[in-house]
Amino acid sequence: MNDIKVIPFGGVRENGKNMYAVEINEQIFILDCGLKYPENELMGIDVVIPDWSYLKEHADQIAGVFLTQGHADAIGALPYFLMDFQVPVFGSKLTIELAKLTVKNNKQVKKFNDFHVVDPNTEIDFNDVTITFFSTTHTIPQTLGIVLHTAEGNIVYTGDFKFDQTARGDYKTNLSLLAQIGDEGVLLLLSDSAGAAITGANTREKDIAEYIRDTFENHDGRIVVGSVASNIMRVQQILNAAVATGRKVVLSGRDLEQIIDTAIKLGEIQVPEDTLIKMQDAAELDPNEVVILVTGRMGEPLKALNSIANGEDQDIQLGEGDLVFVTTTPSYAMETMEQKVTDALYRAGAAVKFIGQDLNPSGHANQNDEQLMLNFMKPKYLMPIQGEYRLLDQHAVLAEEVGIPKENVFLMNKGDVLTFKDGEFYIGDHVEVGNTMIDGIGVGDIGNIVLRDRRILSEDGIFVVVATIDRKNKKIVARPQITSRGFVFVKTNRQLMKQSADLVEKVIQEDLDQKEFDWSHLKQNVRDKLNRFLFNQTKRHPVILPVIMEINQHPKHKNRSKKDQDNAKSSVKSKKQHSSRGRGAKRHRAENK
Repeated sequence: MNDIKVIPFGGVRENGKNMYAVEINEQIFILDCGLKYPENELMGIDVVIPDWSYLKEHADQIAGVFLTQGHADAIGALPYFLMDFQVPVFGSKLTIELAKLTVKNNKQVKKFNDFHVVDPNTEIDFNDVTITFFSTTHTIPQTLGIVLHTAEGNIVYTGDFKFDQTARGDYKTNLSLLAQIGDEGVLLLLSDSAGAAITGANTREKDIAEYIRDTFENHDGRIVVGSVASNIMRVQQILNAAVATGRKVVLSGRDLEQIIDTAIKLGEIQVPEDTLIKMQDAAELDPNEVVILVTGRMGEPLKALNSIANGEDQDIQLGEGDLVFVTTTPSYAMETMEQKVTDALYRAGAAVKFIGQDLNPSGHANQNDEQLMLNFMKPKYLMPIQGEYRLLDQHAVLAEEVGIPKENVFLMNKGDVLTFKDGEFYIGDHVEVGNTMIDGIGVGDIGNIVLRDRRILSEDGIFVVVATIDRKNKKIVARPQITSRGFVFVKTNRQLMKQSADLVEKVIQEDLDQKEFDWSHLKQNVRDKLNRFLFNQTKRHPVILPVIMEINQHPKHKNRSKKDQDNAKSSVKSKKQHSSRGRGAKRHRAENK
């Protein structure tokens, strides 16, 4: 009997950051390796990736990384993972090309090249485990689900999916293959829950394409379209609508240009000749002939639109007659930013339209789709994934409605270990799994204390105290100087500054008068007493930074004995005489010549 463990490192009780480890006997299979965009309280953080410290203890057991699609929530953390684990990476042709772009942009792993292209006809044999794939429908072509065939039954990972009967080509789901996998016997299903709250039908992509075209036709002016760069289907619909309405398209955003270029080379985007133009060429056209397609860093359009609205973009200035058309549904973590950006766009003079206000353009399964997948797979056990707890819980309710026993559905947390033993799954051990935060080039060097300080700095500011002491004579050489930023307006609070300096002077003198002196104790005393005083006066808790310097009034050369000083003078004199003799010898040799 196989020993099976399943550990989520992300993607449960949160949006994005999908990563799941399936351990079968002595092999570990990594399913997706994604990131998520930070929530509002994670100040200054660019992205969040899974913490895979546990895997470092089992690095030699990792068979590979298996990717379902090319969005950031599935491939975004791959460069950081490959820094620690040089293992093969598997995915569809488009997914691999997008993964290569992601890896190439990271200097530390840009030379990594152990990529392998797979498709629904691929079988990979790992001794007692065979891995196959099946096509699903999502907003990016060549999306795959993954099947791990074991002696105990199939373990199936759906990845992102939905059912759309109008989907074609590389977007189409192979329904007969789904039925075949279910007939083979599914032991455990890891299924997408992101759309578990959607009670109605998702808008068909065919209808979304018509909606975008109607929007283009009915606006007499320039259109700035915000879209996620890796949403290939949406990008194609925008290009088609532009061509149909006689407009040219300008691409704004390095991510967008790279992704579209990759998709064009693979035949996943068709662009008629002369459709794409440069920004400078757009200035020569009438506004109603121009579409500007905008994405931002890592494909997130809202931040780019915010820069445009605030006049920070040198190429795009908004004004009367412009329409900003957002064709993506922002994640829950971006809801606050969405409202701020919308307000800024209106203030810039543009009209604003969100596709989500009129349609349901989700790329995830709704409630009917989730139950249809359950009926195809007929799993003995279900592990809802990809969503906040409320969505995982709703998925569990849907599963119970189609006949899966409640006790066979596991609502996992990050680090929970789902263990298969004696023919049954149960939640066994727990491994420590947190978040790794990326801030600039820093990986994991930002913790809760740093984030707390950033929050305090943003809310209450900083209060710096500088004092100079003579520890030997137990006195303060210079009265404490106070500097404040973001706390109070100094000019109107001179009395508060004076009282603070008096308090610091008193605290320092008390510490100097003690028999034993301790630097850390002195600084902590200043922080504690000043913190209480400032809170009583202002009801605020600024970050207090005491800088205590020590003056040395007795330089070392003053302590030399008279004999030492006389010896030093004699040595200098001797060196000068020697140098003089050397110069004389040189002159003598020159005269002899």
